Amino acid sequence: MSENAHIVSSYDRDLEAIQALIMKMGGLAEAAILDAAKSLERRDEELAEKVTRGDAAIDALEEQVNEECARLLALRQPQAGDLRTVLTVMKISSNLERVGDYAKNLAKRTSVLVQLQPIDGAGGAIRRMAKTVEGMLKDSLDAYIQRDAELAEDVRQRDHDVDQMYNALFREFLTFMMEDPRNITACMHLHFIAKNIERMGDHATSISEQVIYLATGEMPEDDRPRGGRLSVDMAEAPE
Repeated sequence: MSENAHIVSSYDRDLEAIQALIMKMGGLAEAAILDAAKSLERRDEELAEKVTRGDAAIDALEEQVNEECARLLALRQPQAGDLRTVLTVMKISSNLERVGDYAKNLAKRTSVLVQLQPIDGAGGAIRRMAKTVEGMLKDSLDAYIQRDAELAEDVRQRDHDVDQMYNALFREFLTFMMEDPRNITACMHLHFIAKNIERMGDHATSISEQVIYLATGEMPEDDRPRGGRLSVDMAEAPE
């Protein structure tokens, strides 16, 4: 084997190992979204605590991905196309870490909401919204592995659906608060949760845009679809 072929082979192996870390990280983030929503719907504090604890594993994987990417850049000195792949991996990792943070924020509010009067239908609506975002995240990662710009664009378009779901929930929570002031505290927490899920959708969309860049060499020129968000952005930053 020539020296150049050996370098290419080593680079490919290193990149495959990093991509395996990304997929593991993505699997944990997808599970965190669904478990956090399930803990809210079932008012399950134990499951919520599991999500909160599990965020550390996602953070650790992001750190490992960044370390491996930095080592790859230093040792292999990849050319333009390969460099784009490594930078895309690092951005995907960052997006997944933020998704994990938002899932943790969602789970932490469950312990507060179980002490309050439940809001009819809110848990199921939140779970459906979370399931939609989890599907977007899964498809964006599949698009990355397959270098499928068409699937990635489909994820971008579905962000509009998430925005519409968020707007509908926002209106619903306002109605509950106006009907009975005792609902205000619970509805404010639920609004924060819905906003966190909407932001998870933004991160899934960001991953899909990176995939389009990786596959085509260009970022999407048109703005992603927006659902006309109604609320003041009050969701706390990820921890």
